[in-house]
Amino acid sequence: MHLPRLLPLVGLLALAVLPAARPAEDDAKKKILKLFVSEFVHLTPGKGKFPATVRIGSAAKDARASEKPVVKVKLSRPFAIAKYEVTQELYELVMGKNPAKWKGKRTATGWTGNRNSVEMLTHAEAVTFCTKVTKMLRDAKLIKADQVIRLPSEAEWEYACRAGTTTRFSFGDDEKKLGEYAWYKANSKGEDPPVGKKKPNPWGLHEMHGYVWEWCADAWNADLKDLPTDGSPRVVKDAKEFVIRGGSFADPPEDCSSTARQGKPAGTKSDRIGFRCVLDVEKKGGGK
Repeated sequence: MHLPRLLPLVGLLALAVLPAARPAEDDAKKKILKLFVSEFVHLTPGKGKFPATVRIGSAAKDARASEKPVVKVKLSRPFAIAKYEVTQELYELVMGKNPAKWKGKRTATGWTGNRNSVEMLTHAEAVTFCTKVTKMLRDAKLIKADQVIRLPSEAEWEYACRAGTTTRFSFGDDEKKLGEYAWYKANSKGEDPPVGKKKPNPWGLHEMHGYVWEWCADAWNADLKDLPTDGSPRVVKDAKEFVIRGGSFADPPEDCSSTARQGKPAGTKSDRIGFRCVLDVEKKGGGK
């Protein structure tokens, strides 16, 4: 037997395989980041089909106190919002873990291919994700050096959800049609869907109604009084609660409307809460 002579050769062969695996993994990661950037929908308030203003909240007699009073908001600058909620695939790439309770399917390569919405994360973790993915995208030159990925303000969120409509939902007032656009209490049992399975709203955004609630940048307030009228978030120093929007797979239609809003403690982790990102497309001063 000449096994000792074979061992060094085996080691060399193993080392020869390792460098080939790394580029393949890097390519997969770059592909996911490129896909994320390509899926932003650019909104230009006041230009084209995008209205300059939006009425946040509901004037309906049976509207909840949290959805009143109606506030007229004029969006101060353009922004882009993700077509989908952040996926488990993307979150794991950026954060190195997948906290979701309802884990979607993966490809044979392992962590890739999981396009279900991520959930079970705190508000701070959503903010940290935005910070980290901003750096990754800048380093990869997929966004400009002064562009930022962040959470939407709730005014931006409702503007995007409504997509120019003034009805209860982005598709009208008839909740019987909700199942065509949303995963909610009546149709989600036994489902394990990737993002984008339901119809989009008029601006091409999916699952703004249902699937998972989405963290916003705003500190929670029990009503809409004094909501900033320029589309910026409500900022409260050392805020303990933040706004969530959109409803979830476990909620009734009234929680999935364009105006439905709740407040949750910042440290909440729930399989009903995820988030969607915004990309700033120009500097805060208004210049390109």
